[in-house]
Amino acid sequence: MPRKARIDASGCLHHIIARGIDHQDLFNDETDREKFIDRLGTIVAETNTICYAWCLMPNHFHLLFKTGGIPIATIMRRLLTGHAIYFNRRHHRNGHLFQNRYKSILCQEDTYLKELIRYIHLNPLRARIVQTLKALDSYRYSGHSTIMGRYKTTWQSTEEVLLLFAARKSKARQLYRRFIRGGIELGQRPDLMGGGLVRSAGGWTAVKSLRKAGLFLKSDERILGDGDFVNTVLSLANEQLDRKYAITAKGIDFESLIQGVTHFLSIPRDDVFGPSKKRDVVLARNLICYWGISELGLTATHISKDLGISVSTASTAAARGRQLISEKGFSFDQTMNMEI
Repeated sequence: MPRKARIDASGCLHHIIARGIDHQDLFNDETDREKFIDRLGTIVAETNTICYAWCLMPNHFHLLFKTGGIPIATIMRRLLTGHAIYFNRRHHRNGHLFQNRYKSILCQEDTYLKELIRYIHLNPLRARIVQTLKALDSYRYSGHSTIMGRYKTTWQSTEEVLLLFAARKSKARQLYRRFIRGGIELGQRPDLMGGGLVRSAGGWTAVKSLRKAGLFLKSDERILGDGDFVNTVLSLANEQLDRKYAITAKGIDFESLIQGVTHFLSIPRDDVFGPSKKRDVVLARNLICYWGISELGLTATHISKDLGISVSTASTAAARGRQLISEKGFSFDQTMNMEI
């Protein structure tokens, strides 16, 4: 059976798991892990992505992201490709490092945020990489140690996590650690590892009860949430897919986008290529990068090559473009003279 396309939505919570091919280790030593963390932090900062939790294991890693304007696929492409190139060069190897597809589960935030933070941060303890909660408090390669104040990780959304427990940081940290401790005895959590009817409903007993009552829930293995949440997400995904088809039918490609934005802002088309820092050129480039990714489905790598800028510059421009659209009310449809 063909695999379904991943579901992405701006501002949604994603639990991401990426594994080494054939169970191969992704990190051979501390240098590999530190390089990965540096790359992860750069990408999170440049794309305005919120990172609530993360954990590096020998042959896989977990991330808990809330996306901004940059699609999760773009973020993960940068992260996985960058680490694979670095790892292969450093260790004199060739071929794939990661399994073909990372797992991305779109999660219902109000129901699962705290549970997922706990599940992800307890991974080293469950796998016996560390033996005690006290050791986990100081384990460098999990976001738990940052929340506990043992390391400073500027790109991790530590304050947001602590505010889930209390307004005062010391009290919040105490309650957070108590919450983490309470999850140790829960062991593996298959109910948090993807959607599906059984998980969404709370187990087979709940499913059978619903069926006896004549009630049926919508489910999807790519989504973790209740039936209403699944329906909402799938409806949004279908709307986005319909919109992409409509844009394609209008014949709008990246060149059309460049021409439309530069015409709308009354600047010469060729000005957006290269590193010009003129205010109107930067504005145009921000809009082009954001709409190129969000509306046309292009990657930051693709856009950077066409505009003659770096990938990080394209990602940063896209994030700024999203903010500008929110602040100034720019519209893709209006700019491109579209009626969708």
